[in-house]
Amino acid sequence: MTPAPGAPLPEHPDFLWRNPDPKRSYDVVIVGAGGHGLTTAYYLAKEHGITNIAVLEKGWLAGGNMARNTTIIRSNYLWDESAALYEKALRLWETWPEELDYDFLFSQRGVLNLAHTLQDVRDSVRRAHANQLNGVDSEWLEPDEVAKVCPILNVSQDTRYPVLGATFQPRAGIAKHDHVAWALARRCDQMGVDLVQGCEVTGFVRDGARVVGVETSLGRIHAGRVGLAAAGHSSVLAEMAGFRLPIQSHPLQALVSELHEPVHPTVVMSNHVHVYVSQAHKGELVLGAGVDQYTGYGQRGSFHVIERQMAAAVELFPVFARAHVLRTWGGTVDVTPDASPVIGPTPVENLFVTCGWGTGGFKATPAAGFTFAHTLATGTPHPLNAPYGLERFSTGALIDEHGAAAVAH
Repeated sequence: MTPAPGAPLPEHPDFLWRNPDPKRSYDVVIVGAGGHGLTTAYYLAKEHGITNIAVLEKGWLAGGNMARNTTIIRSNYLWDESAALYEKALRLWETWPEELDYDFLFSQRGVLNLAHTLQDVRDSVRRAHANQLNGVDSEWLEPDEVAKVCPILNVSQDTRYPVLGATFQPRAGIAKHDHVAWALARRCDQMGVDLVQGCEVTGFVRDGARVVGVETSLGRIHAGRVGLAAAGHSSVLAEMAGFRLPIQSHPLQALVSELHEPVHPTVVMSNHVHVYVSQAHKGELVLGAGVDQYTGYGQRGSFHVIERQMAAAVELFPVFARAHVLRTWGGTVDVTPDASPVIGPTPVENLFVTCGWGTGGFKATPAAGFTFAHTLATGTPHPLNAPYGLERFSTGALIDEHGAAAVAH
């Protein structure tokens, strides 16, 4: 059940959801209290001294895609622009536990990206070399070396999709997503940011061509600038503002097992068979799948996607064959034509957006918020997010990570 607006959250009584003051004008209103929205507010306060901020959430804090991801963190992306952004994120992840003074179980256990075909091998080696040139820790492992990193992985050649090798990023890993959200929320609350739940944006307030506020289910809220950080629904908000975003929204599914003793020492991803597997700190096996091909906002997916995901996982990890599924869930991911995000201004003055993250949203959280905060504070992109503007879809300067970043979507 969603707590009433303005009421303390019982499990975290030091956090207070506030109702917006209808007579108050905020310097910045951020739509979406997930990882990116909270991180943006945090860096606006920390780096730019802007604390007159309202973060609006139609549900409850981090109840959207932040609560529906599989917690993987890595920076081994192919293109220079992507490597720079995600490596910035990983370096911030490494400082956050101390900086935020919160144990969100950040575990740098490494990520293996498997290769199953000769083309996989060529693409993977290319990506590892590109990573190394960009200062990202990444190496190519032969099958026997893969087995040493993850002994429970089936590297036999007598399978449908034999493991021909893998890239390995030792600094990559996982973190507990809900703890990350609470760490950020606590810091934002301490710095005077208003966190407003149960507050759905229903329209935008304009003064001529400029956005000067938002209409919400709790009333009108005035703003100097508005930032959209609502994963899965950015296109809906953009249409309210009178423009279209080049994104499609797709269901993305995952599942966890019941608790097991620790047996899985790293994170294993396979682009070719659309599955990735890790083990959470409590012991659940966490498995993710590929996106459903149809578009929608249902936060549920097709059974055949989960079925194929399980079949691939059991072939890669025979030891998991007798594990039981505890629960499944779905998120909604926004995907752009080049599978890279949009971070920057929109065609509407005073309105900015971070969207189109696909499956990269959680791992990018620190850098996404850091760069979006800079953009909102200054009105111009940070050098790290300058290549990620909407104009690239008309100039052709795409950052085509589709399938290049060791994921299929």
